[in-house]
Amino acid sequence: MSRLAWADLLRIGLQRLRLSPEDFWALTPAELQLMLGSPSRSGPLLSTGLVALMALYPDDGEGTDDER
Repeated sequence: MSRLAWADLLRIGLQRLRLSPEDFWALTPAELQLMLGSPSRSGPLLSTGLVALMALYPDDGEGTDDER
């Protein structure tokens, strides 16, 4: 198991990303990874991927189960 370099991540968050300490510590690891520009495993969602998702999950105007 590798250890995270929290001091380095905090320095980058405060200096490069200009986050407050409170905002830095409130981030999830996924949010921090996204802000740092780390490559995702699946890559960006391109228009073809969006079209495929829209075909699988069409907006029928009825809302989600949570909204019913």
